[in-house]
Amino acid sequence: MTSVQGTALDIPTDDGVADAYLAHPADGVPRPGVLLYQDAFGLRPQLRAMADRLAEAGYAVLVPNLFYRHGRAPVMELPAFIDPAARPEIFETLYPLVLSLTPELIVRDSDAYLRWMEQSPLVAAGPVAVTGYCMGARLVLATAGAHPDRVAAAAGFHGSRLVTDAPDSPHLAAGRITAEVYFGHADDDPGLPPEQIERFEEALTAAGVRHTCEVYAGAPHGYTQADTSSYDEEASERHWAALLGLLKRNL
Repeated sequence: MTSVQGTALDIPTDDGVADAYLAHPADGVPRPGVLLYQDAFGLRPQLRAMADRLAEAGYAVLVPNLFYRHGRAPVMELPAFIDPAARPEIFETLYPLVLSLTPELIVRDSDAYLRWMEQSPLVAAGPVAVTGYCMGARLVLATAGAHPDRVAAAAGFHGSRLVTDAPDSPHLAAGRITAEVYFGHADDDPGLPPEQIERFEEALTAAGVRHTCEVYAGAPHGYTQADTSSYDEEASERHWAALLGLLKRNL
């Protein structure tokens, strides 16, 4: 198993400074870059552990605190095990932050994240991948669409609201994406009903995007997050296999 080093760092952006976590093989040799976008619960030990697992597979993984405009991570104190049904105030606090992170802002921020990766001696020259969870899955599409020259692989897991009637709906980025795309949808996800899944894949197909979209049967929204009540080990391991396969093909 590859030894991994994790480092806390700050990334200057147009709107301030984003705190972040970088995981990379400890030998210091440059590795292909992966930008990892959080779920609503943010940069915390679970996200760092996921970055470490990718680093063990041979990647340099950057996990920015996407809510940096509201403070350094953790933006709010979270229990070690997150059960939103038992702690509804968690979502009451975080949901406005999720809504405030518009596609326009994430595109602006992604410029800074990708520029930092391009300048880092720990990130190999060449294309990068972007992967995201829950709200991060939507932001993956905006980033891949805004940086088709840099993003070669884009993955999203248990994403919600991928198709809306808004002029900046995530699925509308499809026409600008050149990356290979993989999405692993949660089964029976109230944030992504079957008609949205169908429209999302139709948009990718119409745009000629190389893609795979799969519904993980029986998996709840949030199935990858081991520190939450939504965790599903079988679905999570399936996600790891799909993500690592995507990275291996494209980076």
